[in-house]
Amino acid sequence: MAILVIGALLQEANDDRRLRVKPLVLKELPQPNPEGARTSPQILGALETMLEAMSSAVLSVGRALHLANAYEDKCQYVLRVGNLITAHQADPAMTFEEAVASVPADKLLGGTLHSLAAHAMGRTMDMDTLHKARRARNWIAHEGASIGAIWSVDRDRILQHTVKLRAAVTDLALGDNTISQWCHGLAEPHDLPPADWINGYPDAVDTWVFGHLRGLLPEQPSSLAGSE
Repeated sequence: MAILVIGALLQEANDDRRLRVKPLVLKELPQPNPEGARTSPQILGALETMLEAMSSAVLSVGRALHLANAYEDKCQYVLRVGNLITAHQADPAMTFEEAVASVPADKLLGGTLHSLAAHAMGRTMDMDTLHKARRARNWIAHEGASIGAIWSVDRDRILQHTVKLRAAVTDLALGDNTISQWCHGLAEPHDLPPADWINGYPDAVDTWVFGHLRGLLPEQPSSLAGSE
């Protein structure tokens, strides 16, 4: 439910309107029948289909936004730990509190990735994949719910936009998979990477974000992440 609410609020912000969804839809729909006439089953069915598509799309947007925010947090975490390691190596006598105080403040995602690229850890990272995920994260945050005015949107337009959202989530998942492996390595340095989870992560993300729309969206080929 929280994810659905987040998605709805994001759609509202992207449209730059302070309007509540359901009352607006009902109020703005054209009224073809004479006053007092009963609404036809066809109109009610179309309204129900549109609202169902809207709810499903908003759920996907909310879940995508959650992953986008988590990706940024993970990148900041890896850089933060890397800076702590660098500070300790430069002065082994430094206390932990002093090392923490010496670490630069968190940056926005772009600045974080540029700092990671300049760090010793970043030399072994796939920075192209991380930056592609950054661009996907920005698109999701700023355009992920931009499906137009709620009262004029239709099911086909929602699905067309969801195809774009799915492409962005695919790029995001690949970058998130990369940085998550670094998070695991830093947190569990003596454990082997979870290969099965790493190989299946992009497909697991696609299922979580878009599984409820699978019957309406084009077929997506399985991820090749495991063969890279």
